[in-house]
Amino acid sequence: MAKTILTPNQALAHARYVRGSVSKVRRVLDQIRGRSYRDALIMLEFMPYRSTGPITKVLRSAVANAEHNLGIDPGSLVISMASADMGPSMKRFRPRAQGRAYAIKKPTCHISIGVTPQDA
Repeated sequence: MAKTILTPNQALAHARYVRGSVSKVRRVLDQIRGRSYRDALIMLEFMPYRSTGPITKVLRSAVANAEHNLGIDPGSLVISMASADMGPSMKRFRPRAQGRAYAIKKPTCHISIGVTPQDA
């Protein structure tokens, strides 16, 4: 994972080992990056993807961190950083015909979201 450069008024939140592929999470994060907190919540509520649940949870956590740790008003926050990195894959096997076994990979990912005030 790349090292993240923090600004003094940036709040971060992470979710690790979330079940789901990185590409499916990234297509949602690409839509909300750069948007205000309220716009992003509205978009996430009406998107038809399963990954919006964990992303919403991480976004709310980042905003709570900004509000409680830095004293920033949630109404002025913008999503400055949103990324998803690959986590470990769980390996499972499914029995097939004639004694064979097919490998099944169940991917996980790590979600990171950073918020900053709009005027910064």
